[in-house]
Amino acid sequence: MPSPVQEIQEELFIEKGLKVFIKREDLNHPSAPGNKWRKLKYNLKEAKKQGHHTLLTFGGAYSNHIHAVAGAGKAYGFKTIGIIRGEETLPLNDTLSYAVSCGMHLHYLSRVEYREKTSINVKHTLHKEFGDFYTIPEGGTNNLAIKGCTEITAEIEKAYHYYCLSVGTGGTISGIINGLRGSGNIIGFSSLKGSFLTSEVEKINLEYANEFYTNWQINNDFHFGGYAKVKPELLKFMSVFESRHQILLDPVYTGKAMYGLYQLIHSDHFNSGSEILFIHTGGLQGRKGFSL
Repeated sequence: MPSPVQEIQEELFIEKGLKVFIKREDLNHPSAPGNKWRKLKYNLKEAKKQGHHTLLTFGGAYSNHIHAVAGAGKAYGFKTIGIIRGEETLPLNDTLSYAVSCGMHLHYLSRVEYREKTSINVKHTLHKEFGDFYTIPEGGTNNLAIKGCTEITAEIEKAYHYYCLSVGTGGTISGIINGLRGSGNIIGFSSLKGSFLTSEVEKINLEYANEFYTNWQINNDFHFGGYAKVKPELLKFMSVFESRHQILLDPVYTGKAMYGLYQLIHSDHFNSGSEILFIHTGGLQGRKGFSL
């Protein structure tokens, strides 16, 4: 079913003459909610079409993607293998415990080996050990994932002036860009330190559709120090937001993006009369590693 859209109301929005809505992708699937389901949908279909029974993917010990592949694999009858960056640490954290409970086999690579995970030698070693499998890249981003993410826009029943969301690997925002096909203004809030995501998203878009759209940007001001790093002001903001609206955020992705949106509103980035759609990309299992 299409994920719902609801308006969130604040005195700040009234003061600035804005309307802000949130598309609840965090509610779109029981086993792999959020953008992870969008990325996995067509990969699962392709794996089945090719006759594969095993999914193999990559991620860190706290990866939302590992969590999602394990849940989706169990739900749709696939064996799953998670190639985990770094050494095994016991007891397992919540993410990896959940993956194992879903039947995922965990295989660890040193950080040096992990950096070479797409090399021919590592691929050969993995096939020698595990046999035949369907590979889903780290983070889940490939052309089939982007195809799935374009369907987010197909569910949006009206046009908004702005579309805002968190950005990690760039797959979801690429789906939004290609789904909207030049309409509206898209703002992606990077959860990663550095300014490389703009060129990465440009590359992904060209590989997917060979189209060049200019109605999007990546904001790099609200990563709070980098991936999975937080500061007290972010956690305080999330707590206040959640108590007001009864909508949970995660501190790795959606919390940073929502914080960034509020800061842009405070600084009069948006013209009065604008309607803004925030796309909640899920990832709520990431809350478990923080005091929330």
